[in-house]
Amino acid sequence: MTTHSNDQPFSAQSSARIPAHPIAVVILAAGKGTRMKSDLHKVLHPIAGRPMLLHLVASAAALHPAKTVVVTGAGREQVEKAVAPLGIATALQAEQLGTGHAVAQAREALAGFDGDVLILYGDVPLVTAATMQRMIDRLEGDDTPAVVVLGFRPANPGAYGRVIADAAGRMDRIVEYKDASEAERAVTLCNSGLMAVRSTDLFALLDRLGNDNAAGEYYLTDIVGLAGADGRSSAVIETGADEVAGVNSRGELAGVEASWQAARRAQAMADGATLIAPDTVWFSHDTQLGRDVVIEPNVVFGPGARIADGATIHAFSHVEGASVGMGANVGPFARLRPGADLRADAKVGNFVEVKKAIIGEGAKVSHLTYIGDADIGSGANIGAGTITCNYDGYFKYRTVVGEGAFIGSNSALVAPVTIGAGAIVAAGSVVTQDVETDALALVRPSQIAKPGWAKRFRERMLARKRS
Repeated sequence: MTTHSNDQPFSAQSSARIPAHPIAVVILAAGKGTRMKSDLHKVLHPIAGRPMLLHLVASAAALHPAKTVVVTGAGREQVEKAVAPLGIATALQAEQLGTGHAVAQAREALAGFDGDVLILYGDVPLVTAATMQRMIDRLEGDDTPAVVVLGFRPANPGAYGRVIADAAGRMDRIVEYKDASEAERAVTLCNSGLMAVRSTDLFALLDRLGNDNAAGEYYLTDIVGLAGADGRSSAVIETGADEVAGVNSRGELAGVEASWQAARRAQAMADGATLIAPDTVWFSHDTQLGRDVVIEPNVVFGPGARIADGATIHAFSHVEGASVGMGANVGPFARLRPGADLRADAKVGNFVEVKKAIIGEGAKVSHLTYIGDADIGSGANIGAGTITCNYDGYFKYRTVVGEGAFIGSNSALVAPVTIGAGAIVAAGSVVTQDVETDALALVRPSQIAKPGWAKRFRERMLARKRS
């Protein structure tokens, strides 16, 4: 099975080499995010099924950082809970006094660290490991810049801070828009806020920051000017605007999601999958696709979907936490829930739901069926309208259907129950006991026919209606 998982589709992933110098990552996530109008912290809103903060953490992890620190503020409990399982340290910015002040709160967490510090923003989630590595590489360049800034050129520079630099990328200063002159506002190179600085420089420069500016804040960007006053140059490298898109509102969140999805679709096709209508397919951050997979329109992948070579996912299907084997067929209008495991050449058809169940090799569950907590043997056929009755209101129970068994339409298999290999369950049966191998189970009353009864019934009812 060949699979591809693209957590960072915007550029090729950098090689996960061990850094020449130790790297620490500081992620700023102290902002309130009031424009999101949400009880959920801004940086925890998901993109492709993963909180945006954790997208960034995963990208940074490829650089093998010695330390990662998330600076929290409002809603700190939510952020701390999200990163604690990853062993990530946090530092509290109790007062919102600017980005320079925020980075300074990481001082204690980085005590004793000697290396390069990468400063990122939790609401700028799509920065790739490759771009982060470029920033570190530039910091270690022969001219040893004091600060490396990641710049970009948006279609509308608007209120972004401007990077004042020469053609070679040597920076003079960064000017916040509200403090910039008309000439400076005409500059198109903007500051993303992301920086790389040596630990030996960072806190010494932060200690010298002032807040004599229009916002009365301690700007992180001012360390460029402070380094320049010491006769030390800084540098800027550039990336595309999509990679440094920030999220401050629901609309911006949707825009970043759209950018991520567009890049993931392109990567899926480049890796050998066919997307009939690419714009209608939605991936999760960890979707794995094999070669020669065909995905029809309006398919949604939730987290944990793994699709093997040659499988087909038909239109309007939803796949989450499920594995689809080689050559298998899913849908249209099918739902695979967590724990669904379709083996090679299995078929799950229209309006079928599968949960925590194995559908064996070549088995067919073609339509209008629920299969939950079950093992369906290879080559078995599950008729339309069949359900596994797996829940009694308190506990779940398992159904086992043997190889080559045939379950007639509109049957109910009341778990726990086992249908032997090659057995046949007649249509309309309610099976509450095990069925032996190669046996016939017929669980329904005998058919009774009463000649003329329907005609007499209609006549009687019509007479009553007329009276």
